[in-house]
Amino acid sequence: MDVTLLGTGAPAGLPRPDCPCAVCAASLGTRARAATALLVDGTLLVDLTPGPAFAAARAGRSLHGVRQVLLSHPQDGPPVEVPAGLPAPVRVPDGQDLALISGHRVHAVALDSPGTGYAVTGPDGQRLLYLPPGSAPAGLEDAQAPYDLVLLDVLGRPEALARLRAAGVVGPTTDVLAVHVDHTVPPGDELHRRLAAVGARVEPDGTTLAAGDFHDVPEVPRRTLVLGGARSGKSVEAERRLSAHPDVLYVATGGSRDGDEDWAERVSAHRERRPSSWRTVETCDLVPLLERHGPPLLIDCLSLWLTDAMDAVDAWSDESWARGGRRRLDERVAELVGALRGTSRTVVAVSNEVGSGVHPATPAGRRYRDELGRLNTAFAAECEHALLVVAGNAVVLR
Repeated sequence: MDVTLLGTGAPAGLPRPDCPCAVCAASLGTRARAATALLVDGTLLVDLTPGPAFAAARAGRSLHGVRQVLLSHPQDGPPVEVPAGLPAPVRVPDGQDLALISGHRVHAVALDSPGTGYAVTGPDGQRLLYLPPGSAPAGLEDAQAPYDLVLLDVLGRPEALARLRAAGVVGPTTDVLAVHVDHTVPPGDELHRRLAAVGARVEPDGTTLAAGDFHDVPEVPRRTLVLGGARSGKSVEAERRLSAHPDVLYVATGGSRDGDEDWAERVSAHRERRPSSWRTVETCDLVPLLERHGPPLLIDCLSLWLTDAMDAVDAWSDESWARGGRRRLDERVAELVGALRGTSRTVVAVSNEVGSGVHPATPAGRRYRDELGRLNTAFAAECEHALLVVAGNAVVLR
């Protein structure tokens, strides 16, 4: 089953008309994207967008053989203009099936937002799933084996991909393609990096795919360290890297602080960002979690873990530090790093990058700064991937 991408952008296209943002300014030439539409085996057109005949011609295809046009978007605006020669577009009711004379079978997938998703089975038995922008399946009653190709709004609704993985309809061999690409992510390397982190990819308009073909998508790193300064966006970056996983254990090392309203607001903001399927545990006892099998861990953050560890060995006192505090802290760090080295879990950890700015005024402050630098170095040495987040931009270190 061949799928030609007549467009891969958001409904308004990319760049958006009259939008002055930096992403739209950079989305020119090969980075420009028309509204998403698919041509399946030259006979089935999914979503009718402006200028479909020209889009097909640019891809080296023709619409003369189209026998069915399906609509997935809610049509609450002006009537859709149907080019001459194309059949009238239809929307298949949720849960209903449509058989085409070409041998294709279409099943309408109910969504959690307005619109309709389509599961298409080709004459050769290959299967694809297409979801409109901003949507996730409300149910997968038609699901059997994993789909060969899934096209969805990975960037806008990463939890939709998590649901599909949890249901088993997206597996290791499923080709996950991002469509409905909007101006929320810079084009180029950053777009590819964010998608690769969740096991997806993107193709330019006009690309023809063969469902079931193997595509080499970079493996999702099993251990990642995300560094950054205060309010740099490091926690958001860490959360984004696990957003398409169906089950995540969020490990909060900061605990609660009675009477601290600012801290409570920070904790609340973090909780509101997390998917509802994630579980949270507040602890600094990380070694047992790393040693057990289970879902991915998001550890936020190592800086507060170090504070707790230094409290436990009384590392703030110069006298205690000299009389064994340093040795006891080194043992704790070595135990943590050893557990990370041997873990079977996917781990994304957050830590503060310190030492580039203000020089601490006290010996205890300088000690904390130095030990955090050593902890970050040792932790990063056991990670396949390390990032530094600066002003919301992730710089890949490894």
